Formats: sequence, structure tokens, C-alpha cells
Amino acid sequence: MKYYFYIVRCSDNSLYSGITTDLKRRIEEHNSDGKKGAKYLRAKKPVILVYSEKFKDRNSALVREAEVKKLPKPKKEELVKYQV
Repeated sequence: MKYYFYIVRCSDNSLYSGITTDLKRRIEEHNSDGKKGAKYLRAKKPVILVYSEKFKDRNSALVREAEVKKLPKPKKEELVKYQV
């Protein structure tokens, strides 16, 4: 199964990252009023997908997510600058 690491831009200009097997579904969940979206994003809607990478397995996506989460925001902004 393929996994995606993704970054979304929130309405307050913050960046949120996560992993999923279905990007379209996950972004819809984050933007919906249901309980499947991340709690952090509930007050920061709408979110817009600004970056994604595809991985062959869950572990690889989790490792990448951990790497990016350690970066300061200016570095994350550089990463998303040329994507999507």
C-alpha cells in the first residue's frame, strides 16, 4: 500500500503535516465538520494541500514526517514553495 506525507496550509497561515493513504479523502476530512479531521485543524479551516510526497510504506512516511516536523517554519516554507 502506498502512503503519502503531506503538508497543508491553514487559514491562519500555519502549516500542518501528516500521513495518509488517500490525500483527497484526508483533505476533505480535515475541511469537514466531522470528527475524522485533526482536532488541531478544527478552528483553522479551510486547509489547502501545499505539499506531498509518496512512499512505499507507512514507516517511510512516518520517518519523513518526523524529519519535517523538526524543521523550523522558514525551512518548511522553503520546502512547500515549489510544490503543488
